[in-house]
Amino acid sequence: MLMINGEPIEAAGTEGMTLAAYLDKNEYNIHRIAVEHNDRIIPKAEYDEVVLKDGDVIEIVQFMGGGA
Repeated sequence: MLMINGEPIEAAGTEGMTLAAYLDKNEYNIHRIAVEHNDRIIPKAEYDEVVLKDGDVIEIVQFMGGGA
């Protein structure tokens, strides 16, 4: 089981997948997000190196435009 943004996700469909592949599959724009993997902020250059596994905790933060 993975935790992604506080939601449990079955590891069976994602285990062994790279972070980059997961983000692409779920249509995240990598230019507009930041990712924390097991309490570590992952540089975009490392998205292809991080392999998802059971027990991982991932937070994906999307940047929003706007202001006052």
